[in-house]
Amino acid sequence: MSKPHTVSAFDADLEKIKLAVLTMGGQVEQAILLAARALYTRDEELAGEVVRNDRAIDEAEHEINTNVVRLLALRQPQADDLRAAIAVMKMAGELERIGDYAKNMAKRVPVLTASPVIDGAASALRRQARLVGQMLKDMLDSFARLDVALARDVVARDVEVDDMTNALFREFITYMMEDPRNITACLHYVFIAKNIERMGDLVTHGAEQVIFVAEGVKPEARVKGLPTATITAPEG
Repeated sequence: MSKPHTVSAFDADLEKIKLAVLTMGGQVEQAILLAARALYTRDEELAGEVVRNDRAIDEAEHEINTNVVRLLALRQPQADDLRAAIAVMKMAGELERIGDYAKNMAKRVPVLTASPVIDGAASALRRQARLVGQMLKDMLDSFARLDVALARDVVARDVEVDDMTNALFREFITYMMEDPRNITACLHYVFIAKNIERMGDLVTHGAEQVIFVAEGVKPEARVKGLPTATITAPEG
């Protein structure tokens, strides 16, 4: 039996790794949505499930990285193939970090369950998380099909996440100014909102990797919302 052509063997191996990344991405998407649901329903058991499941995401990243390194050593790809392999490794790293942010959201649920209810906070954060979850789903679809148009659409949506974060910050500052008893809960909500914003940034980085693999050039700088560091307290 003749030996498979090197390029064909590389493509087959890389496709298996891409499928592993897509599976990992599905786990991360679920972690985001479940953490947001746990926050909204004050479900500590569900939050604990998200925290425990993060180990599987970490293990998936490790396995993907190991397989990419093995692929590079065995196949020694050139140019476009090398770019694709490195992009897959970066994608896995970004997904792992998004999973960490989802885990951190879930870890705050027990504290917030014992804190005063801030009207509308959990539901607003759940909407923000759902937006990022949909961006992640679309980014993974663009990755699977090398769909540059969809990847660019994901990148463009990041500004909506930024704007939502800024609006939430102002709202939480208002709650803290109105009643000092709200400070602890609102600070946790601020950290969660910022973590979700960072998830959006990482999803956007993944979409930019898709564009880079498909076109071979670094995407143009994306539009960002108002930096949260510039937000001031509302005037009374």
